[in-house]
Formats: sequence, C-alpha cells, structure tokens
Amino acid sequence: MSHPTPLLLLLLLPVLCSIISSCSAASSAFRKCEDSLATPLPYSSFSSSSVYTQGHGAGYAKLNRKQGAGGWSPSDTDRYRWLQVDLGSRKQLVAIATQGRYSSSDWTSKYRLLYSDTQRNWRPYLQDGNIWTFEGNINSDGVVRHEFQRAILARYIRFIPLDWSSKGRTGLRLEIYGCSYLADVISFDGHGIISYRLRSKKMKIVKDVISLKFRTMAGNGVLLHGEGQQGDYISLELRRARLQLSINLGSNQYGSIQGHTSVTSGSLLDDDHWHSVVIERYRRNVNFTLDHHIQQFRTNGEFDHLDLDYEISFGGLPVSAKPSFGGRENFVGCMEGIIYNGDNITNLVRRNKVDTSSFRNLSFSCAESNSFPVFFNSTSFLRLPGQSDSDTLSVSLSFRTWNPNGLLMFTALADGWVEVGLTDGKITVYMNVTQKKNMRIDISSGSGLNDGQWHSVHLNALENYAMLTVDGDEASTVRTAIPIQIQTGGTYYFGGNFLHTNARSLQRSFQGCMQMIHIDDHLADLRAVEQGLIGSFENVSLDMCAIIDRCVPNHCEHGGRCSQTWDTFSCNCSNTGYTGATCHTSMFQQSCEEYKHQGKSSGSYWIDPDGSGSIAPFRVSCEMTEEKVWTILRNNLSPQTSVTRADQQGKAVLQITYNVTDEQVLSVTSGAEKCEQYVAYACRMSRLLNSPEGVPFSWWVGRANERHSYWGGSGPGIQKCSCGIEHNCTDPKYYCNCDADQRAWREDAGLLVYKDHLPVSQVVVGDTSRAGSEAKLTIGPLRCHGDRDYWNAASFTSPASYIHFPSFRGETSTDISFYFKTSSTHGVFLENLGTTDFLHIELRGGSVVSFLFDVGSERVELSIRSPVPLNDDQWHRVEAEKNIKEAVLQLNGQYREVRPTPPQGHTKLEFYSELYVGASGGQRGFLGCMRSLKINGVTYDLEEKAKVTPGVNPGCQGHCNSYGMHCRNGGKCVEQYNGYSCDCSLTAYDGPFCTDDVGGYFETGTLVRYDFLPEAGAFASRGVNSLSGVDVLSEANLTQEELVFSFSTSSGPSILVYISSRSQDYLAVVLRHNGTLQIRYSLGGLTEPFTIDVDHRNVANGQPHSVNITRNLREIRLQLDHYPVSTYTLPEASDTQFNLVKSIFLGKVFETGQIDPILIERYNTPGFVGCLSRVQLNSVAPLKAALRSGLAAPVSTHGILVPSNCGASPLTISPMASASDTWHLEAAGAVFPFNEEKASDDGVDRNSAIIGGIIAMVIFTILCIMVFVIRQMFRHKGSYHTNEAKGAESADCADAAIIVNDPETIDEIKREWFI
Repeated sequence: MSHPTPLLLLLLLPVLCSIISSCSAASSAFRKCEDSLATPLPYSSFSSSSVYTQGHGAGYAKLNRKQGAGGWSPSDTDRYRWLQVDLGSRKQLVAIATQGRYSSSDWTSKYRLLYSDTQRNWRPYLQDGNIWTFEGNINSDGVVRHEFQRAILARYIRFIPLDWSSKGRTGLRLEIYGCSYLADVISFDGHGIISYRLRSKKMKIVKDVISLKFRTMAGNGVLLHGEGQQGDYISLELRRARLQLSINLGSNQYGSIQGHTSVTSGSLLDDDHWHSVVIERYRRNVNFTLDHHIQQFRTNGEFDHLDLDYEISFGGLPVSAKPSFGGRENFVGCMEGIIYNGDNITNLVRRNKVDTSSFRNLSFSCAESNSFPVFFNSTSFLRLPGQSDSDTLSVSLSFRTWNPNGLLMFTALADGWVEVGLTDGKITVYMNVTQKKNMRIDISSGSGLNDGQWHSVHLNALENYAMLTVDGDEASTVRTAIPIQIQTGGTYYFGGNFLHTNARSLQRSFQGCMQMIHIDDHLADLRAVEQGLIGSFENVSLDMCAIIDRCVPNHCEHGGRCSQTWDTFSCNCSNTGYTGATCHTSMFQQSCEEYKHQGKSSGSYWIDPDGSGSIAPFRVSCEMTEEKVWTILRNNLSPQTSVTRADQQGKAVLQITYNVTDEQVLSVTSGAEKCEQYVAYACRMSRLLNSPEGVPFSWWVGRANERHSYWGGSGPGIQKCSCGIEHNCTDPKYYCNCDADQRAWREDAGLLVYKDHLPVSQVVVGDTSRAGSEAKLTIGPLRCHGDRDYWNAASFTSPASYIHFPSFRGETSTDISFYFKTSSTHGVFLENLGTTDFLHIELRGGSVVSFLFDVGSERVELSIRSPVPLNDDQWHRVEAEKNIKEAVLQLNGQYREVRPTPPQGHTKLEFYSELYVGASGGQRGFLGCMRSLKINGVTYDLEEKAKVTPGVNPGCQGHCNSYGMHCRNGGKCVEQYNGYSCDCSLTAYDGPFCTDDVGGYFETGTLVRYDFLPEAGAFASRGVNSLSGVDVLSEANLTQEELVFSFSTSSGPSILVYISSRSQDYLAVVLRHNGTLQIRYSLGGLTEPFTIDVDHRNVANGQPHSVNITRNLREIRLQLDHYPVSTYTLPEASDTQFNLVKSIFLGKVFETGQIDPILIERYNTPGFVGCLSRVQLNSVAPLKAALRSGLAAPVSTHGILVPSNCGASPLTISPMASASDTWHLEAAGAVFPFNEEKASDDGVDRNSAIIGGIIAMVIFTILCIMVFVIRQMFRHKGSYHTNEAKGAESADCADAAIIVNDPETIDEIKREWFI
C-alpha cells in the first residue's frame, strides 16, 4: 500500500483545506438531509409484485401506520417478491427504516435494496464491494434503521425480501430518509459537444477542480478535453468501460523529460448508471476520484502549470483538436453537474451561455434505456418459448460474466439437443443428433470472453449447416455442415440451473447477465415474462445486471495480480516478495539481526524492514560476527577507480549507485545503531580538500543530495582528513596527505560514520586536469549494524500497567506482529477501546493466543493452542492479519490458523480508537516483556513510551532463554541489552554461534605444544586469557577427561595427539602403518600401556574423521565418526588418576624426560602430515589457542601451521538445506523476487568458486606428492630434518630451542625427540 509523502501533503494543503471545508459543509448538509420521504406519499406511489389480500396492499407499508391490515404482505405463491416506492423525482437518500406488519407475526428479517431513475435497469445497493444484505426485523413492531454508507440518488426504490418470519409470512412497513436533489442534465447523442470558452485566450492554470456525473451504455467516448499550443493537455475518456485521465503539463524542448501521465480507474462503467468524477489538481499533485475511490498521483515532468488555449470541451473532441488526438469516439449518454473551476457548465448551457451549436437536438433529460438485462446467479434459469417443429434454429443474445465456464442456452430438438455455453472463456456449441447414432457436432469461437464486457453470440442452424458468430464479427463466423435437417422442440432454457429438468447438459450454471435475447429472430419480451404472461423463471433478477468488478479497486497489494470469478477474486503474488490472500505479508525478515536470531550464518539475504509497508524487499549482505551483525549495501564503484574525464570546469563526477532505492537505504540506516562507509583517495599531484583554508577541490554528496567537504576519519563541519585529526599528515601544514600536492603517491582514507549523511551517492573530484595529476578513488560498501526496531522493547511489571498510542489507520488489510515473553498464564497483549472496530489479542491459560476483531456486525475469533507452554519466559512471536478475504493468526512462525472473513463489513479507511498495549478497561493486563511491535509496517516505539509510563520499564533482559540454543558445541550464551552473544572461549570453535571449525594443516615436522602451568602459579594466572578465550589452566590430577578432535591424512604412521605429565602417565592417539587408530593409556600400575586398537577401518584415506575419547575412572568410551560407541575398561591393576598433566602435543612429540620408546620408534618419525581440527581436552582447545594471535598463551608452534578446516567432519549443527532455505540467495533456483538477469555476477562468483576449488585440489595434490618424495629421501638418508632453531644445542631446554630462528638437524641419538 502506498502513503502520500509529506511533500505531497504540503503541496496539496490548499486543495485539502478547500476539500475539508466543503466536506464539512457537505457533512452539515448531509446531517440535515433527514426528511421522511415515504410517509407523505399517496397510496398510488407504492406498488408490489403481489398482495396477500386487498388489506395487505403496498400503499399500507408506511412506518408506524396501522391502516389496512397494518402493512404489506405478498402472496404466498409469489416467487419474485418486491415492494416499490416512487418518490416522485430524484432524491438524495441517506437511510432506511423497517417494521413488520402491525400486531402480527409477519416481518422481514433480511432484505436487499434496488434503486433506479426510470423503473428500468435496477441497480442493487452495494457496500464494501458486495451486493449488500440488510438485517431486518425480529418482531412486528420494532424499528430497525440502517444508515447508507454513502448517499444514493434515485427516484424509485425497490425492496426485495430475502428472509422473513418463521412464525408467519413476509410483512413490511418502511420509511426512507433523505432530501431533494436538483441537477441539470444534458443528453449527448454522439454528435453534440459543449465548447466552453476560457476567460482569456491563453490560460496558465496552477490549480484545477473539475467534477461531473455521467451515465452511459457505451464503453468508449471522450468526456472532456482541453489542450494548448505548447503541447499541454487534459483529457478524460472512457476506454473499454474504464475511465482514463491523461494530463501533460509540458515536456522539455529536447524531449528528454516527458510530461505525459495517464491513470485509469473503475470498470464496467457502461452499465447505464450514474457515476461521479472529481479531478483536483494543485501543480503536479492530482487527486482523481471516481465513485468515492480516490487515486493520488504526481504528474511526470517538471512543470506545474496547465497551459490551455481558447476552450475546454465536454462530450468529445473539438474541431480544433490536434490530429494526434483524432480517431476517438464522442460520448453517448448523459452528464449532469459539470463544474469547471467553479463554473457550472450545465447551468450555463441551460441559459445559452455556452456554444452548443453542434447538437442536433439539445435535450435536458436522460432517455430511458431500451435494454432489459437479466441477472443470473448459480441457482437461476429462464425458460422462453419458440417455434416448434421448425427446420431453422436461430438464437442470439448478449452476455457479460467473469466466469470462464457456464451454460448460456439449451434447447431440446425433436431428435437430440443443442447447447450453447462458455468453456474456458470461448463460446462452444454442442449439437447432439440422435437420428444417426448419437452424432455430435462441436463448434467454438472467440477467446477471453469472461472479461466482464458485453459480448454477443448468434447461432443460426438451417438446412444442412450451422453458423456461429461472436461479437458481430461476420468475417470470423464459424460454419459447419449438419448431415441431417434439424427439427426444433420449441422450448429454450437460459442460465443453466435446470438440470433437474433435463440432465443431458454437461455445463455448469451461468453466473452473469444477459440481454437482447432473440429467438427465431424475434426479441424476447422479458417484461411479459416478469408479468407472468409468457415463459417462466427461477431465482433470476429481471431488469438489472448486478455485475461487480472485484478487482477494481485492486485489493491485491504490492503489485499482486488480481483475477476473479463471479463470486470472488484471487491474488497472484508470485515475484512480489509478499504472500497471503491479498499479498499483504512479507516473505522475508526485517533485518540481518532477525536472520541471525533464527540461527542463520553470514550470506546474502532479502530483507523487508517495513514488513507489509510500501518499501519493497531488497537484497543485502549479512555479516554475522561474535559481537555485531552487519548489514552491507554494496555499490557499483570498483576499488581504486581511476578518476578521468573531467568536465569543462575541470570537475570529474563519479556517480555511486547501490541497486536499491533511497527509501530502502533509509530504512536500513534509520533503524541501525551505527553506520560507516570506507572512503579512500589515492593521489599524485591531486589535491583533495585544499586544506587548511581554501575552497575544497573535491566533495561528496550524501543523503538528500547534501554536499559534504569532510573526508573519512573526520566529521561534519571539519574540513580535514583522518591524518589532520590525528596530526600525522605527510606535510603538517596541511590537513590531508593529498593537499601537500606531492609527486609521490599519497592516500587519504578513513571511515565516514555520521549515518545521517550516508551513503555516498556522488563524488566530485576537482584537481585532476593538471599535467601529471592522477587520482584513484575507493568508496566501500555502506555497513550498518544493529536494529533498534527489532530490539525496541518494554517490560510490564504490573498487571495493571499499560502503554497507549493514538489511533491508527486501518486499511482493508491490517497486520500486527510482536514478540513476547512471560511467566504469567493470562494477559491482554493489546486492544483498542471503541464502540466499533474492535480488535483484541490476548494470552489465555498459558498456552492459547486469541485474536478477536469485528467485521461489520459480526465478531470473528481465531485461537491457537500451543503444544508447549507459552509462559516459559522465552520469546514467542505473534503475527495477526485480517484482510478482505481471510484472517490469519500465526504463532512462532509455525502454528497457524486461517479463517475466511465475512464478505460484508470491510469498510476502508477505518480509524481505530486509542491502542492500548497491556491492561485496559479493568482487564488483567500483560505481565512480562514485549518487543518489536509493528502495525501495518510501522514500528511502535515501546521504549520511549515506557520511559514516561508508570509500571512499564524500557528494554528487556533474558534473551538467552529463547536464543541460547543457537550457541552450539558448548558455547555459552551471554546476555546483552539488545540481544545476546555466544562465548566460544571454552570450545574448540569460533563464529557467532560457535559453529566455525578451528583447524590447521600440518606439514612434515610441524607440531603444536600447549603447556599447563605449574600449580604454584595457578592462582596468579587464573584471570589471564588468550585471545581465543581459552582459560590458562594449571596442572591437574584427572580422574576423568574428554578428548575430542577431527583429522584427515593420507599417510601413516604418526602421532595425532599426545598428552604428557610430570609423572610417567600419558595418553596418546596414534595412527599405525596400516592406517588404523590406536589409543594408548598409561596411568601407572601396569607394566605396559593399556592399548585400544581400532582395526575395523583404515582412516588414513584422506577423508575427515572425528574421534571422541571419554574416560571416567576405569571406563573408557570411544566413538569414531558415526559408528556406535565402544566401551573399554582399564585393568584393576591400573591407576585411575592421570597425575600432573603437563603438556598437549599435536602432530609430533618433543619432550624431555622418559617417554614410551614405542611411540618414538614407531610413530614419531617423520611426523603427522595432514589436517587437525576441533581439538579439545575438557575445556582446553590447544589448536585454537595456537591459531588465534593475541594475548600471551602457554602454546607454541614449531614449523608451518596453515589455518584450515580440511580435517573437519560434518558440522554438529544441522543447518537448513540451502535448497529449502527461502531466504538464502544460494538456495537452489532462488531468483526471487525479480528477474535476476542483473544478478549475473552471482553466477560468475559461483563459477569462480568452482574453478578456484579445482585449482586448490591440484595444488594440494602436488604438495602431497612433494611431501611424499621428501619423506622418502630423508628416510633413505637416515636423518631427520627439522625446522628447529640453530641455537637449540645451546638452549637450556627444548622449549627454548623451539623459539629460536634457524633450522638445524637433530641427531636421532638425542633423548629429546622431535618429529
């Protein structure tokens, strides 16, 4: 849905003021329009379809009267009941009141109203786009009054009873309220044109107000036209029974700015009923109103005045019209109340003040229509007689419908039958002749005939052929041969619902209108049918066509495409980004922040910050970090773009575009906590800001086209670069490096952080035209973090506390969404307090959410019962929507109830009374936290209201209860004011959810050593953390431990993990020659280590494998990959305590003291080659500590360790498959919502990724081959090459040897083993 901008409202202020004043006057007049119109009428002004007795005559149907039998009652056998009132002249009607028949059991409980000017072509009273059914009486004497939604103009009123007393029969007394209506009517015959001469030869008009009413049976015709010699024009015309307004305030002389603007409104305007039009223009802002439906728009171009010459014409084009406007039909029908800028044109015509010389016969009355339409619903049929035993069959009719299928006509032959129907929008004729073994003849013609327009069909069968003509197009008449001569049966059925009479028809019933029915080339006298003189009918409405265009106005929002049948409409929401019955609900989350809290990782996503509002979804990059969530909008400028092509003033202008609209950018920045944009200007003899005092050579343009002369690292109003702020410029006399104007390349770079100025949309560089001047410009993406709307929260601390907001505007669709958490079982979330338009959402019983609202006089309730408690102090989301088709209540994005809404009562532009969030009217209010309250795409500021409201506090804590499950692999959820974060310090993982593997590739000779501190220093070092966040732990005696890691390798033998101690206890995980695993435990008490051989699988196959070893006293549990857990038990003689754990070695052992010789001899040479990942012993992650630089940690690395997760096995978290993730752009086939031809860069990126992967595999294979060759060479020589420092021989210990620089060879004889 669209809303007028503040600028538009400002410009329309003069027009709006006049409208408001006129509306106030009209409202005053409307209130005074309360005369009783039926009671003063004579008996003869009342008529009816029938009467029960003479005392029940129509003339007795006056409110509160007791004459006769006390009211009107029709005959019990009357199948088409009606009471008609002739008001004597056209009146303005505002209300109706009804009673039952005096002191009886007769009343009318439901009814409809028809009205007309001529007793012909009746029009049903419509409300909310439907034929309205009024609720009548429940007894004989009570008065029930209904105000009309809008006043109607009519002379004749027809009352149609639909339901009546079950205790008696139909009974009625009524009163109609209104007042007199006077208007000058002019009849247009298609030749006459009213030419209104303007006051001066040329008029430059800045404001226009034009109004008129028209009535016609023609689908095309010009209602008004005015033009000027400079190309300006205004034109209002009917095209295919729709009204088109065209305005051109002028195009520029080069034609680059086109002023033509065209807007279409309404449909089915050829229904021979009155329609009102108002055109209000102030400069380029236009209100176009047709039958109370307003369209607001701005004309194209840049001019404000409508320049007209000489005249403006009504009813057609003037003789002086330019040839470009030729070929258009003049209007045929009637107009009244023509007002042009305050001049009453119709009154001037009556007083001969306007040129009407083109009229053949000027008439001030509107001629009656000769048509007699028949309205069919799904239970109707019409039976008419024709000639019997004739060898010629001729039937023709006109019809209009929205349904693609339906039976138009059926007649039985002497031998067979003929059927004319609509099938898939085309006319089909089936002729079944039984004389020759059920021969069937099919004919079809036309297409798309279910478009609501009038179409004609003529079937003629004579002699030995049949002809079918559609819409009078003789050239496309379909002919077919008939092998025998037909013989008519003489009875014709129209409409279809007579299958109980003749079950041979296969067509469904027709819903729509018919007129001009001809049988045997004679026009059927339908008025005689109405009087019961010929034929018969059932459930048809005679002399009216109640067709309704349910797609005008279009209730499908956000560009949804409307289609309809006779009964309903549907919306096609594909490629809009919205879903639901009316395309109202966004398919996407409001921000990257919301995606993160659904557990999503970094990537490209569609976001929709205003939900159901007018801003379309757009694509952004989301970067999820441990602390912040960044929303990134990239631009079209490549880094280090050379600045060239200066203009005549020596300025080079670079436009920066973001593939999003300004409104979309604002939706991101306005809700963000902080935004930044990196800018860099590389220069050689190209000055930037001309600091310190000069006029800037260059500047940039930001939001609202404002010009700024500060650069990255500086701030608004400060003509400096970053180096000028930090006092470290190349030349201290200047505030920018580039302002020194040096021949060497310099650069000024930094972040622009004043978000109200961002993003950068243009950069003007002004010093590149000198000889030797060069410049390169970099404008980074716009980066914003935080979503204040998403975390806008309030805490309700008392059941009696509440927040109230002013009334909000309801459209035909209204949606409400919010998050809540509570420990209470009951509470009202929100409601509005008013006598009408009730709306209420509450929690019941701790597990039920209810949504109640009013539609017309009916109250609708939806409820969802959650299978889990909702008062669990965790966040839950409620989404409620009501629209013209259905109501939807959704809980936590998965539990959903949908219910059709009643067809009546959807009044547009509702204004709800004050909205109360929490308790109201003495009810039990909500106790807990609520956040992110949105109504119709607008976020309600709970925090600001809470600051000034007793019993309500801004903000809310306790997010980990709801979102802590996203912290995986042992990560700890940490509360924050506006969300949460995951602390991964005690895990072997990284990332916002502790799901990013930390691993490394080990080359030959690489090792990682993590040392536990001596116990004496434990207390002093408890608070010292490495950057990885792993606690620096002291030596300990362990009775239980858990060792978890993943690895991949293609060679053995090797040591994967070795845990040493200051005693002789150790734990080792080794890879044997045959590629199988062995776990060696030595805890003392045994002569040989306790070994576990995993012989069932070769794991040196280059694939990732995961290992989990858990010991509790003597029980050891081992799991390899996804195989079942195996359990082992240490011998009774074994100790159960792992004493004085000293170090963890990964990949190789280099240790002083006594070491198991088998480890050294069999597995320590040449060392592990491959990948290790996720290594963790209890809460210690040694590999993570080694790969994360930062604060000191007791970890050292020898050799080359390359960060890599190639040893990682599949994630422990089970992410959603990308193919089924509708938000993630890499989802299979996801091209929403637009034709992604522009997104071909994505394809390039994917191809690049594939090529890069192949290259990486080739390089990896070559490296493996080289490692294998080198290994064989060193084995052959019997020596071991290491990366250990040359100073190792003189080092006091092995640790000291590791940290010196030059490599040397270590003799195998040494007791310090290094592999």
